[in-house]
Amino acid sequence: MAQHNELGKKGEQLAVDFLLKNNYEIIERNYRFDKAEVDIIAQQKDILAIIEVKTRSSSEFGNPQDFVKPKQIKNLVKAVDEYVTENSLDVEVRFDIIAIIKNGKQFDIEHLENAFYHF
Repeated sequence: MAQHNELGKKGEQLAVDFLLKNNYEIIERNYRFDKAEVDIIAQQKDILAIIEVKTRSSSEFGNPQDFVKPKQIKNLVKAVDEYVTENSLDVEVRFDIIAIIKNGKQFDIEHLENAFYHF
């Protein structure tokens, strides 16, 4: 497996661990619909949190969240609409980004709630 793929998988697991520690229930991982893949679907109380995980080995070329592009957001929204419909859910949906930067042997994790409103 390519090194960037391994870093991405590690980042997703760190994000899951972070969410569990913060009282989220993990509902789905890597949900696919059409051209989109939703990294994590989690729930906290009555909020369905759609989590896009971005992991980088450094911030040299920008913050991880800067790599979520409008076309990806559009595809994610479409996928989540399908997920909510197919599961007959009546919940508030929130789109978040968990940005992870490798810092030596440590990882810095930032949880950006309602992240798509910042674009």
